[in-house]
Amino acid sequence: MRKQQTPTLAALFGAALLTAGCAQMGLGGGTAAAPAPAAAPAPAPAAKAPVPAGGVNGRGEVTDSSKVAAGEGRKVKGRDGWEGEITGKPVSGSRFNRLEIGMPMKQVTDMLGAPSDQGTYISGKAWIPFYFGSDRHRHELVYKNQGRLIFAGPAGFQYGSGNLIWIIHNASEPGYR
Repeated sequence: MRKQQTPTLAALFGAALLTAGCAQMGLGGGTAAAPAPAAAPAPAPAAKAPVPAGGVNGRGEVTDSSKVAAGEGRKVKGRDGWEGEITGKPVSGSRFNRLEIGMPMKQVTDMLGAPSDQGTYISGKAWIPFYFGSDRHRHELVYKNQGRLIFAGPAGFQYGSGNLIWIIHNASEPGYR
């Protein structure tokens, strides 16, 4: 009798987990009570100018590369279908001006030389079950007085250097992460 209970409990637990997940995503087939009508919204205050994010000043210049968030720059299409972002204002004569979104890391380091610092971190896509696409990990190169370059890791089970997806222009980059 004891052997019968373990599979039954596991099946019940799995069904409860599946039901909770479907309900959370709104996939349940049952009827739910209609939500109560919302109160009339209060009049909105006068629109204020957007406040620049932590690492970017009002002129669009990067002041602290470590505080820059994705979405603060302009979205661009790069080579081979890669999409990326460019944040900050490029300095005239900067070596970063020759870069294109989608370039492989080896090509970038051949053009710019060795970075002053670098590091790797995983992205949120690493936690998606059965996701084998690119950008599960990122590699960051820091160039003193130039800015930072972010590369998306390759797809599948490869652990290569990846392709350029984000250019952060910062003329006052200290050179360390």
